[in-house]
Amino acid sequence: MNEAETRAEHIDPALKAAGWGEVEGSRVMREYRITEGRLQGAGQRSKPEIADYVLVYRNHKLAVVEAKRRDLPYTEGLAQAKQYAGKIGARFTYATNGLRIYGVDMQSGVEGDVDAYPSPEELWNRTFAVANDWRERFAAVPFEDKGGMWGSRYYQDSAINAVLEAIADNRQRILLTLATGTGKTFIAFQLAWKLFKSRWNLKRDAARQPRILFLADRNILADQAYNSFSAFPEDALVRIAPDDIRKKGRVPKNGSVFFTIFQTFMSGQALTPGPSPEGRGEPTPYFGEYPPDFFDFIIIDECHRGGANDESTWRGILEYFAPAVQLGLTATPRRKDNADTYAYFGEPVYVYSLKEGINDGFLTPFRVKQYATTLDEYRYTSDDRLVEGEIEAGKLYEEKDFNRSIEIVEREKYRVKLFMDSINQREKTLVFCANQAHALLVRDLINQLKTVSTDSLYCVRVTANDGALGEQYLRDFQDNEKSIPTILTTSQKLSTGVDARNVRNIVLMRPINSMIEFKQIIGRGTRLYDGKDYFTIYDFVKAHKLFNDPEWDGEAEVDNGGDKAFPPIEPRTPPEARQPRPEYESKPKVRVKLRDGKERTIQHISVTTFWGPDGKPISAAEFLTLLFGQLPEFFKDEDELRTLWSLPDTRKKLLEGLAEKGFGKEQLAEMQKIIDAENSDLFDVLAHVAFAMQPITRKERAASAHQEIHDHFSDKQQAFLGFVLSHYVHEGVEELEQEKLTKLLRLKYHDSIPDAVADLGGDIAEIRNLFTGFQRYLYQGL
Repeated sequence: MNEAETRAEHIDPALKAAGWGEVEGSRVMREYRITEGRLQGAGQRSKPEIADYVLVYRNHKLAVVEAKRRDLPYTEGLAQAKQYAGKIGARFTYATNGLRIYGVDMQSGVEGDVDAYPSPEELWNRTFAVANDWRERFAAVPFEDKGGMWGSRYYQDSAINAVLEAIADNRQRILLTLATGTGKTFIAFQLAWKLFKSRWNLKRDAARQPRILFLADRNILADQAYNSFSAFPEDALVRIAPDDIRKKGRVPKNGSVFFTIFQTFMSGQALTPGPSPEGRGEPTPYFGEYPPDFFDFIIIDECHRGGANDESTWRGILEYFAPAVQLGLTATPRRKDNADTYAYFGEPVYVYSLKEGINDGFLTPFRVKQYATTLDEYRYTSDDRLVEGEIEAGKLYEEKDFNRSIEIVEREKYRVKLFMDSINQREKTLVFCANQAHALLVRDLINQLKTVSTDSLYCVRVTANDGALGEQYLRDFQDNEKSIPTILTTSQKLSTGVDARNVRNIVLMRPINSMIEFKQIIGRGTRLYDGKDYFTIYDFVKAHKLFNDPEWDGEAEVDNGGDKAFPPIEPRTPPEARQPRPEYESKPKVRVKLRDGKERTIQHISVTTFWGPDGKPISAAEFLTLLFGQLPEFFKDEDELRTLWSLPDTRKKLLEGLAEKGFGKEQLAEMQKIIDAENSDLFDVLAHVAFAMQPITRKERAASAHQEIHDHFSDKQQAFLGFVLSHYVHEGVEELEQEKLTKLLRLKYHDSIPDAVADLGGDIAEIRNLFTGFQRYLYQGL
């Protein structure tokens, strides 16, 4: 009896007898896909994690059942059962072969044989030993799935349930830490939906629905959330906007779910009482026009950037609405940069890291290309021309100084050309610059150096100073149906809140000193998109050092000071009284032009960091070791490698198989650089890794094959094959693929296939055999 028959004849009836699928509110999810499998390149993924059965009651996943066919031991699937239950947060799990059942309580650790599956009510009561009325009411509300939202993922379910459990337990401050791109807005929507439908509120008055506030620090985040909540009744959603308040003369109070930003709440109108020295009334912040207990539930998006910071002028908003249950959403684990956020909210009720997201296949892997140039530092010499400002004699200008206190256009042009030559210029790219003026310069240089587009909006700047036009550029960039603009330059604005799924390249041209900001920037590229196997970070500023985070977006650190209270908050200066930030730096910038010809002497080196299957950076040596361990799956010895590589079809299959394991052509090309074999064949990379063979150049390989070609082919055939070999030497082994034959014939015979056939003799099939057959002479032993 195979596994399918075992399920149909033994397991399904046993679950039905226990009431699963029969009792109202219960259901059995078969072949439940927990993860998608890590992206490995060439459109391939690792094996997804799929549970045979997940038992659901009252919209909670309570247990996993892992099945094996009847003739296997009944605990054969126990390790999988435990793994899957741990992943989805189910307390109970079972392994069975249809004849016997082995059960595990993941919380208490108790495990052993059971006679039958527990009923839905019994499993619910075991999972939740202490009854809670609000838990029951939340559980009665299913997720909303009619608003065009995507289906929930296991970690989203876990995060939502963790927050609802905290609310049911009367916790006032709650924190969720989930990597960028994992759907925090979706989680916020489903939470609001459950609270709305269950009529939960602070006063536990079931006669009214809650008032929920979504609070962000940027309009784009508030707008994205507002649009994502479209399943709510239209009159339930309220966008709090300054223009609307000024027009109506009051803040909006009729509604259920309100959206605004900190800056709007901190602004206000001058009142007539109490004239100030300037002869006008003191401004009253808009948030003060709401009673402190007006909102029942407040969601603070990107809370590490907003009011949770104890030094933030926005902290007063959260303190004013202290009666509300406040949920903080953040993409960054606890670090010294955001310790106060964790102190305010407490430890997160659920954490889902970047590493987990990549390994589960819900986020895109990435690679890093590091650049160092001979002009990363600069000391002025008299043969360079001082264009503007006063230079400090003998001063060594470092990365932190460039484009702030000194500008050398030739240096920036060289860097722009480096990454423009490296990227696919049709792919969407974000470039992070030192400031807004630098973003302008880089924008112009990119448009000057582009080679694939004639559109004047190919590259645009999106910064705070670009206003409504910049917002429109950003919307066009986020639209995956549009290819223009293709590249955005920015300084600070796009480090958070940019939901652009098809970003393939991130270029770092300014120092990043904060681990938190670094993780946010990397999050711009992690979102999944069809055909996107990875994204690339081009690092000019040694930001790669920030990858050396021992917990790389792992579980939050804990220290003894995490629970200490904050001191009283000092009075803050209202926004209107603060000095406006200048559009550009007020201190004059030094501008230097390099002497004639000096620009041509700038040199660079680049290093690519490889990433292992656990999401951690690995050295080139470790990558070689990883590749070495995989190669025996493809060929057992040197002779078999030569045979496979000598024919285009078998060579192509070998390369496809390697790509599926994460060793695509691009990775192998990087290995060519590492073993100093850039002018060698990819065959030499594999032979070097597998058999420690010394690489030879393609030119040497072609020269070695010359005698065999002379002995076996006619003069005209030799002429054509010599032409093919010249392309091979110059371009690489890709020129020997079957698909390249037509192109090579057209190039050689002036775009005339009939002339080629007449010159070489025979027909196209014989020419194809000629093209394929001669290749074995390239790879015979030298």
